[in-house]
This record gives sequence, structure tokens and C-alpha cells, in this order.
Amino acid sequence: MIRKKPITYDAARLKMADLCARAEHCEHEIREKLFKQGLSSSDIDRLIDFLIENRFIDNSRYAAGFARDKVRFSRWGRNKVRQALALKRIPSATIREALEEIGEDDYLEALHRAAIAKARGLSLDDYDDRAKLYRHLLSRGFESALISSEIVRLRKEQKDADNDN
Repeated sequence: MIRKKPITYDAARLKMADLCARAEHCEHEIREKLFKQGLSSSDIDRLIDFLIENRFIDNSRYAAGFARDKVRFSRWGRNKVRQALALKRIPSATIREALEEIGEDDYLEALHRAAIAKARGLSLDDYDDRAKLYRHLLSRGFESALISSEIVRLRKEQKDADNDN
């Protein structure tokens, strides 16, 4: 196996500043990248401090963007977003603030769209199909009470559509 020469502090600073300028990253991601490149722990700490001071890294900005994008585009629920941010070692207070910034209308729309996508081809009159939809939405990170009310809503819409035909 060929060992790569460890990166220098100055080269790492330029590389990470460029990386953070192009896309939002959290502190934990950058630490992992620097560790894999063979930088010493003292240099990693110095570099992280530099990146934070110069606003290349901002965990609260990262968490807010991550939460907003995951709800809007991936249709994740709050529980799944919370877990993903915790795995990135974002402080729980920062996670709480990021989740509070998600608009309730956007959140309920994401739940509705996720439920509709899964409910296609399911008969919501059938208990097993309702349970399948419930488990799916639970795995997407949505809260139980919201899932239950959404299933009731979809079931009513499905019955109304059947009555119209």
C-alpha cells in the first residue's frame, strides 16, 4: 500500500476554505476530511478555528439549511432530520432551532406528498395497507399523531373519489 504524504496546514487551509465556500459543511465533516488527509489534531483544531472565525463553517447555518432541504426535497420528518444532524454531531440546541425554522405548512405538505406517493396502489380501507403506509411514514421521521391524521385525511379523500365514480 502506498502511503500518501500528509497535507500541510497551509494547503489544507486553502483546500477547506475553497470547499466550504462552494457548499455548506458542518464542523464534523471537515474534521473527518482533515483527519483522513493526515493532519495533526492540533493543526485540525487550529484550522477549524480559522474556518469558524472567518464564517466558512457555521453549524447553525448548516443545520437550518440541512433541515429545510431534507423536509422540502427529500420529504423527511423532524425525527429523521434530528437523528441525521445528531450523527453529524450538531449540538441539540442548534438542532432544535433548525427544526423550529421549518414552516408548519411546508412540513405538512411534505408529509402529505410522502403519504400520497406511498398510498398509490394501496387500499386505505384495508388495515394491512394502512399499517404499511403508517410504518413507511414513521420510517421517514414523521410524528405518529400527524401520520394518523394524514391517513384519516387520505382515507376520506379516497372514499370521496370512489363515490364520485
